[in-house]
Amino acid sequence: MAEDTQSTITYGIFNETTEHEARVALTPDIVKRLKRSSITCMVETGAGSAAGYADEDYAAAGARVSDAETIINRAQAFGFVDRPSGDLIDRLPKGSWVIGMLGSFTDEEYVNRLERNGLVGVAIERLPRQLSSAQSMDEMTSQNSVMGYKAVLKAADAYGSFFPMMTTAAGTIRPAKVLVLGAGIAGLQAIGTARRLGAVVTAYDVRPAAKNEVLSLGAKFLELGLDFSKGQGEGGYARQLTAEEQAAQQAAVDGKAAEFDVVITTAKVPGRKPPMLLTKAGVDGLHRGAVIVDCAASDLGGNVEGSQPNQTIVTDNGVRIIGAPDLASGVATTASNLLARNVADVLAHFVHDGSLVMDPNEELDDALIVAGRVNTPAAKEEEK
Repeated sequence: MAEDTQSTITYGIFNETTEHEARVALTPDIVKRLKRSSITCMVETGAGSAAGYADEDYAAAGARVSDAETIINRAQAFGFVDRPSGDLIDRLPKGSWVIGMLGSFTDEEYVNRLERNGLVGVAIERLPRQLSSAQSMDEMTSQNSVMGYKAVLKAADAYGSFFPMMTTAAGTIRPAKVLVLGAGIAGLQAIGTARRLGAVVTAYDVRPAAKNEVLSLGAKFLELGLDFSKGQGEGGYARQLTAEEQAAQQAAVDGKAAEFDVVITTAKVPGRKPPMLLTKAGVDGLHRGAVIVDCAASDLGGNVEGSQPNQTIVTDNGVRIIGAPDLASGVATTASNLLARNVADVLAHFVHDGSLVMDPNEELDDALIVAGRVNTPAAKEEEK
């Protein structure tokens, strides 16, 4: 197939499939979308297989399917589900653009490595999600929505009874009582999914605005008797609580959790250690057979004391703790479709007149890491 001579930007995607990752950062539909913006796509062989997208699908959409080395040598921008490994960073040509969740808030050495290699990073975790122009680029929102849905299915599968009330000849089975901690994008999706499965759902979030959102979905709001009236932070996230507030919240949640059969925690903080919402005391207070799904479990910690990423732990009192940070990968086809749109829209935003331009819109500067430096107004002042 002849290449489009009008295309001046080549966008490369690698196969990121691992034991816990089935998503891909580009889908055939997005290949067609980018072609209209004069962007040619290259995809590593087998990159979309685990998500249900065959190499033939990409080729039919106009992408070139090739090996990783050819993509490295020909592309000027690269999109990722997560972020490139250190080894891959060392192989990318100087001046290349790297777009993904780069972990720039906590991994200074990684940012420095981008600098040493002369790469331009676009850290999606830094996008100002409150801006209307950034909505379609917000990977965290799209993937957290998938995560919240899958978390409920994971919990329902592990729980030893029904979620809905069932009336049978042998008697009536009461509905499961589900507690969702964190009523952001993932939490609200979890509430809606659990409600559709017939569970009685209660939720809690430190942000005052969350109460009406929880009630609007037909769930109850967990009243802790605490006042975090300034719980709303920047960009729609909950602000970080003080040590005293965290201790009060933990104690209150621990005491209330014993009433529930299933607890789903969704309070992630982009690039930072997640807040502890349920301590060992709260876990120990749950009844035998109860299930906890900790969506925030990571190497930095989780929302639940004792949770471990990608592990299921059964406590001495028979409570199952599922550390599930990669739930979106379990819905790989839809999750990839959404993620590919997010990453592609980031790329397209910086393409102007056939070139990658670093500063087309100052409102999105915070997401740029230029020569390793986070491109914030403060950083610009230091450079003057």
